Amino acid sequence: MIRTIAPLALALLLAACGSAPPAPLQNPTVDREKQANSKSPTPTRKPTATLKRGGGFYKDDGPADDIPDGLDDIPDAEPKWEPLHKPATKPYAVLGKEYVPNTALKPYKARGIASWYGKKFHGQKTSIGEPYDMFAMTAAHTTLALPSYARVTSVQSGNSVIVRIIDRGPFHADRIIDLSYTAAYKLGLINGGSGLVEVEAIIPGEATGTTYAQLTPPRPGKAENDEIEQQSRRLALEEMPTEAGTASDGAAAKGIYLQLGAFANADNAESLKNHLLRELDWLSEDMRVNPGDGVHRLHLGPYASRSEAERVAGRIRTILGYQPTIVSR
Repeated sequence: MIRTIAPLALALLLAACGSAPPAPLQNPTVDREKQANSKSPTPTRKPTATLKRGGGFYKDDGPADDIPDGLDDIPDAEPKWEPLHKPATKPYAVLGKEYVPNTALKPYKARGIASWYGKKFHGQKTSIGEPYDMFAMTAAHTTLALPSYARVTSVQSGNSVIVRIIDRGPFHADRIIDLSYTAAYKLGLINGGSGLVEVEAIIPGEATGTTYAQLTPPRPGKAENDEIEQQSRRLALEEMPTEAGTASDGAAAKGIYLQLGAFANADNAESLKNHLLRELDWLSEDMRVNPGDGVHRLHLGPYASRSEAERVAGRIRTILGYQPTIVSR
């Protein structure tokens, strides 16, 4: 009996040695901790609404076709002293309203409507010459120094972001700031297209909890202040109706035009043109920048009669809240 059992036991032992070792018991708690510690981009909350107006999904603008994950992880802009972009300090006029930009970093606090701009402007040149990145923490403002920094707080949610101001706009009567896609996303303004915010400039020396480079910003001298004042007067005159154009306007056809803006800087005039082509895509007339006498004027037309020009000007006022000036060339 023993002789029969021995070979059988030996065969069972050899079979056990040839099989794979049993898998170790897994600890669910440890596995969950490993997954939590593994860093991965936060999934982006995709927008669910499609709007026609209000600065959101407007016309062919809106979010990119592929929105990257991790927008929640993009840090706020880090305020620091930067030399101001001199062309952006010049006064300018848009739709009959004159703007005098800050020539230094100054306190500023205002409450109003924020909108945002997206893929149609992605990669286009901003007022300081840098390409617009809709996924960076930036914004556009009509008068804040460029570049500068501001804290934007959603009145509804209380959430705040810090953005770098690099562009001019928005040129809409009920708005005070145009945010990048990511800045608007982090404030919860994407689906609504716009929202009530408070904008506060961040400048060195204020108790904002922000660290700044210890540099003294240059102050404009008397000559530069005189130049700015003269430019302001010139642009104010440019907004007045005229009966004849200047010699530099000879390239454009004679007729009646709507003057949409006047800038010392050509890039700013082109930037306004791009924005208005977006806002006023129903226009059928040509929109072009006409340089002359150190001013770059954005004109729309020509129109066959003054009454026709007035009709279009009234429609623009209904949409944007500002009315362009009628000029004859």
